[in-house]
Amino acid sequence: MYYRDHAPPHFYAEYGDYEITVEIGRGVVEGRFPRRAMAAVLDWYHLHRDELAENSELARQRQPLNRIDPLE
Repeated sequence: MYYRDHAPPHFYAEYGDYEITVEIGRGVVEGRFPRRAMAAVLDWYHLHRDELAENSELARQRQPLNRIDPLE
């Protein structure tokens, strides 16, 4: 997530040479990931959707973001 990023609110995930963006509100994914990595990112997204939305709002207001735990 970047402070000066475009709407709609989203986050980026990288895996090796792959990169995707995930829209926070609807979970729409742009880009390609290996199947197992995609499943892990989407699991993490569903666990932390509220926190991601909160951080998106903080970024819009140029406030410090809260840490979100990684998927274990």
